[in-house]
Amino acid sequence: MANEFNYGGQAVIEGVMMRGNRYMAVAVRAPDGHIEVHTEPLTSPLYTSRLGRLPFVRGLALLWDALGLGTRALIWSANVAMPDEEEGAKENPFESGSTLGLVAFSLLLAVGLFFVVPLMIVQWLDRFIASDVVSNLVEGLIRLAMLVGYIVAIGRMEDVKRVFAYHGAEHKTINAYEAGAPLTPASVRRFSLVHPRCGTGFLLVVVVVSILLFALLGRPSFFWRITSRILLIPVIAGVSYEVIRWSAQHFHRRAVRWLITPSLMLQRLTTREPDDDMLEVAITALQTVLEQEGRQVPAGVPAELAQV
Repeated sequence: MANEFNYGGQAVIEGVMMRGNRYMAVAVRAPDGHIEVHTEPLTSPLYTSRLGRLPFVRGLALLWDALGLGTRALIWSANVAMPDEEEGAKENPFESGSTLGLVAFSLLLAVGLFFVVPLMIVQWLDRFIASDVVSNLVEGLIRLAMLVGYIVAIGRMEDVKRVFAYHGAEHKTINAYEAGAPLTPASVRRFSLVHPRCGTGFLLVVVVVSILLFALLGRPSFFWRITSRILLIPVIAGVSYEVIRWSAQHFHRRAVRWLITPSLMLQRLTTREPDDDMLEVAITALQTVLEQEGRQVPAGVPAELAQV
């Protein structure tokens, strides 16, 4: 089934956020068992302007999803899934700008941990490294090791395991929709846990692209190396998004599937098999977006198309 727009999303606490072309929706399982949904139009210029749809610029929208829209969805899901009656009514993160500081802090923490810290380590190792290329390669490998180590570490937490299961539900639902399958738990559960447009895969591509790009810069002074890592993040994100987009469009080719095998393997660390209740939440989020955008829910698909 060909779609004019590739739908996607992310897992939140006891739920899933789905994003379309013009709308987003978050569905969360409340403590009493019902599914609570929030939906709103996507009005950011990153989505609506021609500039935001340009190649290498549209990757910034993915960053905004993860940092801006994703953070607000995560806070909203926590308010629904873990209500605190003693605190009274909580502020809706979608109706205020109070999350801006949290987004900025999260961005600074991520840049510091995965860009600055590896550079500081390799700066110490440089006394033993003669080649500029090897120095930048070692920096990238340290960054990759820290990323994988971080994912493995948090994946041991019980609450995170549930988030990873909702991540699996999100992937299965998107795979089912793109194959034209009925959006029911019985149908969706047949589909794969991995998806070529996954944000986890995006992080891996970011690491690879950063290695190639930074290798071109040689080994300037420590100050300029740190400055370059920070200033080039939008460039790395833009290029990485185009790589992810291209691989998803050509996923049917054996060579492309082989090429992105590391990305699919990494996704196995951030996904778990969801139960039917989780699938129902993910389906609700996607159906809400489809209804808001006037799209029809697919009626069926041959069984052989069920697995990616």
